[in-house]
Amino acid sequence: MNGIVTTSLRDTVIAGARVIDPASGHDAVADVLIQNGRIADIGLGQGHPEGAERVDAMDAVLAPGLLDMRVELGEPGREDRETIKSVCRAAAAGGITSLCALPDSVPATDDPALVRALIARGEDTGSLSILPYGAVTRGCLGEQMAEMGLMKEAGAVAFTDGARAIGPARLMRLVLAYTRGFGGIVVQHPEDPSLAEGGAATLGELATRLGLPGIPAAAEAIQVARDIALARITGGRLHFAHVSTGEALDLIRAAKAEGLAVTCDTAPPYFDLNEIAIGNFRTYAKLSPPLRTEADREAVVAALADGTIDAVASDHQPRDADDKRLPFALASAGGAGIATLLPITLAQFHSGHISLPRAIELMTAGPARVLDVSAGRIAKGDAADLCLFNPDRVWKIEAGKLPGKAQNTPFDGRAVEGRVVGTWKAGKRVFG
Repeated sequence: MNGIVTTSLRDTVIAGARVIDPASGHDAVADVLIQNGRIADIGLGQGHPEGAERVDAMDAVLAPGLLDMRVELGEPGREDRETIKSVCRAAAAGGITSLCALPDSVPATDDPALVRALIARGEDTGSLSILPYGAVTRGCLGEQMAEMGLMKEAGAVAFTDGARAIGPARLMRLVLAYTRGFGGIVVQHPEDPSLAEGGAATLGELATRLGLPGIPAAAEAIQVARDIALARITGGRLHFAHVSTGEALDLIRAAKAEGLAVTCDTAPPYFDLNEIAIGNFRTYAKLSPPLRTEADREAVVAALADGTIDAVASDHQPRDADDKRLPFALASAGGAGIATLLPITLAQFHSGHISLPRAIELMTAGPARVLDVSAGRIAKGDAADLCLFNPDRVWKIEAGKLPGKAQNTPFDGRAVEGRVVGTWKAGKRVFG
């Protein structure tokens, strides 16, 4: 079978897969039984139930359904870029069964009703759980605090202003102190706004040669250092999104060693690409934060291996052709990432920098731990959210041929290894 499928709920045996569950440390060839939408058994010592559908894994890897903790949906407000329906297609094809939706939509997700509506929209798809972020400030404008406590009760998994940094130090201190009271998590876009304003690329030789306005790499570390200090003062839980520089990672590593409640993620462009990718004014490689130097890319790779980075997120930012077909300095920043999350992360396994279980952990158990959500694991009794993939299958990423609506990939033309062959959501096969 190829493409998105929606089957009736039935007993299923996935046979002969290498089952990797980083949450429990399980890594062995086994058969997995799905009954009533849940994982009924792993190993099947008593044999296969009569009448169960058998799926021969043919030595593929069975992992928990991926949890993508940073996605811009487009809907509501920018359906021209992306819709929930198109995101579902891309997610199923990419092995993603849960995703966290950024709140900087139109309107912003800044009240409990909108949080509940997004959760319901995800349930209605039958193939994807949408875990909404709540806005830190009303309209994500960085001014008046939103009702984060009420949004938490409605199901918001954490709080952020999306691609906009929480700039004023006093506001950030208040937010961290307030969310500590109900166990909330604050997710920061780590970039000093005053240093980043008007910039299009990382400040340095390449930006100068191309005549592009630069953003100092230190803008990230400056924001991270300030917010770590505020987390120390308040005791609040702080997560840094799409960290891209070695200097910022050193600060986060030290904060963790100190015992502060600080975590971070990165996105595939920051360990697979460097700033050279913007050569010839290639706007598909204009991202936020911008691509960095090779030394920073290597620092991100090292942080994936040593555990400083807790998760890898797609950082899916859909843009249409009109957003990108502009002079580089005027083009919108952002790259599509849902369909390429798995293979680009697996490239770090194929290159020997991390193990296969670690690569899977960064997209499953890692983000689940950060957000305190019940996802990203394979265990008896849990919902059968599963991703079956062949880690060695070679294919080529091509803009215009990706599942979903958004095609603005910075990896256009990249040959990769690792392709999803089956995705199950609550026991129902939704891809493969």
